[in-house]
Amino acid sequence: MDERITTAGVALRNGKVLVALREKGGALSGKWEFPGGKQRWGESDEDTLRREYMEELGVPVAVGDLILSFDFVNKDTLYHLHAHRIDLLSDDFTLSVHTDVRWVDHGELLALDMGPSDCQIRSRVASFLLNS
Repeated sequence: MDERITTAGVALRNGKVLVALREKGGALSGKWEFPGGKQRWGESDEDTLRREYMEELGVPVAVGDLILSFDFVNKDTLYHLHAHRIDLLSDDFTLSVHTDVRWVDHGELLALDMGPSDCQIRSRVASFLLNS
């Protein structure tokens, strides 16, 4: 079985979290997610998140602490997912693989249609939102 490291960035602001809606036709088609992506050889989590946010949303980020790490299997690949707290350094989004981005509160987050790995992150993030 192949193994990959993948990342997700969690941006929190004023009691809300940033989520993005994947365009139809690709991986996670039409589902909401915490943006991020697969590491390239030699990249750190921080490098991956900075690259992915620029590629997918067109915004620079500062990467903070690891908030959650877990493993899952998808299509015969074992993924090690690392979710980090991030801060956006701009709100001037240019979307490339998403059709929408939103800041959502606790209730809105729980109602979103998300992929399985993002649901695991959502559970942790929802507790942050309740306590902020």
